[in-house]
Amino acid sequence: MRIDVLTLFPALIDAFAETSIVGRACAAELVSIVPTDIRDFTYDNHRSVDDKPFGGGPGMVMSCGPVFEAFEHVVRQGGDAADSKLDPGSELIMLTPQGEKFDQTLAKELSQRQRLILLCGHYEGFDERIREGLSPREISIGDYVLTGGELAAMVLMDAVIRMLPGVLGNELSADDESFASGMLEYPQYTRPREFRGLSVPEVLLSGDHSKILEWRRAQSLKRTELRRPDLLNG
Repeated sequence: MRIDVLTLFPALIDAFAETSIVGRACAAELVSIVPTDIRDFTYDNHRSVDDKPFGGGPGMVMSCGPVFEAFEHVVRQGGDAADSKLDPGSELIMLTPQGEKFDQTLAKELSQRQRLILLCGHYEGFDERIREGLSPREISIGDYVLTGGELAAMVLMDAVIRMLPGVLGNELSADDESFASGMLEYPQYTRPREFRGLSVPEVLLSGDHSKILEWRRAQSLKRTELRRPDLLNG
């Protein structure tokens, strides 16, 4: 998979691509993360990417020109169609609090793509013609506002990349995690068996895998009912 990130802060994306599981996935060439600085597609001495909104109001708005040209550049660089249109296996995503809510199901869907292009915003948002002209899929990581889209892009990339074949050391790890089955993950324990008066449940030491599986499912259901009952609706 190739992931292009259109950003004003490419150093943030470079650091992310060198760290932990994502860094190992990049080193193993399971995924390629390519940041592109939107400021490289400006024309004035100040490398301006924003301007005052028509009609007045606080803050600044990201301008059309640099975003359109950065997008068209990465499309051509990544091997998509020469007319700057994305191939069927590619998708342009705008990180915005106005988008559809990101979850594990969406992460799994996006992990099937050959290529993602992530557009990170700043300031008071995007000139609306970026939406109209580029028709991105809009995605939000939650109902709150961040300074910029880079943090949201890193959350999305981490969730998607860990679902790619070969990224996790144990291919079954992702199947047991919270939300993978629609419920929260069951409690986990490791050595020592006793710690400050707290013990590992006996069933986990029994060696009876069917009982362990039954216990884990019951614990998962109980934890979900207590903490996230909304996941059990329907």
